[in-house]
Amino acid sequence: MNTLRLFPPLENTTKPICMKKKVTIIFILSTILSSSVIAQSKTIDVTEQTIKIGATKSEEIYIGFAAGDKILFNFEEVNKKELKEIEILEYPDNSKFSDFKTHKIETKTLSVSKQSVYIFRFKNSALAGRICKIKIQRIPANQETENFNTAVSWITKQDTTWNTFTKEVVIGYDTTYEQKTKKELIKTDQREELIIDKSERVKADQKSTLFFSLPKNIQSHNKTTKVVAWAYWVGVGEEANKAWQSNAKAMKSAIQTGATYFTTPLGALAIGLVTELITPKLGKDVSYSIAIDEINKNLFLAGQSYRIYDKGKGVAGYKKFNSPELSQGMYFVCLYNDNYFQGIDVTVKMVAILETNEYEDKAYTDMIVTPRHEKQLFKEPTIKSYKTAITGL
Repeated sequence: MNTLRLFPPLENTTKPICMKKKVTIIFILSTILSSSVIAQSKTIDVTEQTIKIGATKSEEIYIGFAAGDKILFNFEEVNKKELKEIEILEYPDNSKFSDFKTHKIETKTLSVSKQSVYIFRFKNSALAGRICKIKIQRIPANQETENFNTAVSWITKQDTTWNTFTKEVVIGYDTTYEQKTKKELIKTDQREELIIDKSERVKADQKSTLFFSLPKNIQSHNKTTKVVAWAYWVGVGEEANKAWQSNAKAMKSAIQTGATYFTTPLGALAIGLVTELITPKLGKDVSYSIAIDEINKNLFLAGQSYRIYDKGKGVAGYKKFNSPELSQGMYFVCLYNDNYFQGIDVTVKMVAILETNEYEDKAYTDMIVTPRHEKQLFKEPTIKSYKTAITGL
């Protein structure tokens, strides 16, 4: 009996101890849950702004969010006018929310499953602007993401793709030899040929014409002859004849030195040895021109407009031609005496410079190099650069 009194039952001594442990555990769990609730309930303002969206314009706002965030979105058009479309997208094009023809959205909540950039897009199709108040908030999932940086940065990335193709490449060369012949110039001569040297009487206040033909170009197997230049001289009376003799005397020294391809002052002019000839200043004059064909010669005689290559008026005149286009065919010298009382004697001279080339067939060996080709496979990179939005930097 005494023993029972000294030692009370075991359950009476242990029960208070178990109750104490339960209270402690409940207190700890309560504290943890309470902290979590505090963290979830903390609302952070991301942006609050009033923007004007122009007529038929769009505006976009880019904001970054952390994983687990809740987005709170509020929108109101100040004048209660409808906006065509409001859309919230997870970058780049994953639509999370959209509304049409609205002027107010109150606390639209979106959950963020992963760290992402969100686009808040506002479209105005009206012909007048819209003034909009926008407020965007976030509720972080825990204390670690409370200070998350919502600013969006743009970085440039590159994607590389490889294009496979075949093309022919040179893998070697084959060389062959072939016997051929070619014409080789062995001799060139130039000579002067007199085309016309005539005195023409032109009555007072009358017209007259003379015609001449240039030598035809000739081509054979090993020889060619062609007109490379020609020149004419028109002179009136004894004064022009004296001027011609003075020119001829000046040419004698050149002829004696071996320049035998011309024999007259006109030849020296046509070949380019001289650029000017002596002409008289005093004496009776004549109007002269070179018509391009018989039709224009007849127009001249009829007093009508006609096409010419050259013209002049004076006691004497001259001109050279070295264009290949004008070195063949028939031409007409048109003369007109505007003196109403006296006729005139006009001397017309024409020379051509003919060039003769002689050729000889020469044998030679031609080396022919032929490339050998083969189709080979190639890979070529195509690099595409693009900009992308990132957050959390």
